Amino acid sequence: MRYHLISCEIIFREAAMNAALSPHIVDVTFLTKGLHDNPDSLREQTQAAVDAVEEATHDAVLLGYGICSNGLAGVRARGLPLVIPRAHDCITLFMGSKETYARLHHERPGTYYYTAGWIERNAAHVDRKPSQGAGLDAGFAELVAKYGEDNARYLVEFQSSWVRNYTHACYIKMPLSDRPEVEEEARRSAEEHGWEYVVVPGDDRLVRQLLTGEWDDADFLTVPPGHVIVPTYDSRVFAAAPPEEVGQAHAEPTPA
Repeated sequence: MRYHLISCEIIFREAAMNAALSPHIVDVTFLTKGLHDNPDSLREQTQAAVDAVEEATHDAVLLGYGICSNGLAGVRARGLPLVIPRAHDCITLFMGSKETYARLHHERPGTYYYTAGWIERNAAHVDRKPSQGAGLDAGFAELVAKYGEDNARYLVEFQSSWVRNYTHACYIKMPLSDRPEVEEEARRSAEEHGWEYVVVPGDDRLVRQLLTGEWDDADFLTVPPGHVIVPTYDSRVFAAAPPEEVGQAHAEPTPA
């Protein structure tokens, strides 16, 4: 069998290793982590990568993503099936199952997660539209010049408000990327924000099974040709549906 993996670069190390060890031929395309800043761009570029796969020489397209803030909602399988782990985001891919992620989230709901891949690829960013918060990462002086001092102070306060929603920082230690200097960066970030720091072991099971073709329905969705990915907002995470059943807005990528 020959597969084509389209994946976020955050799982580059795990995906590359498991692709090399897979009994199948696996071609790979990695997309920038920064696409998570703009779900519309994530959807558009993922669809473009799916459309670029040579259907005559492949048996399936594999997606190294979760639903990722609905960034994968509406992605369509063309002439080949799409296979995607049932994951809300990449944290599930590092935890090994959505059930493990749900358990840890229940135990420590205010947790910000770090992985070596997240830290290594943190420099990548993709521009947002104004409706998605474009410009909110500007410096104070720039905000004052554009919006006035009172509005600038409000925007700076808004920028930093997300920190107060968290009480813990969790570093997911993966066997392949167990690098003390990267873990120390996560620890420093936790200290700067005043978060309690914890470390949990990771598990690349989902990445491995995605690349070896072990696609049980509990952990993976197989999207038949011509169908699209739709979120279900339940334990399934998403389902496949004909585009006419979900409406044109979800059937095709939204232009950036």
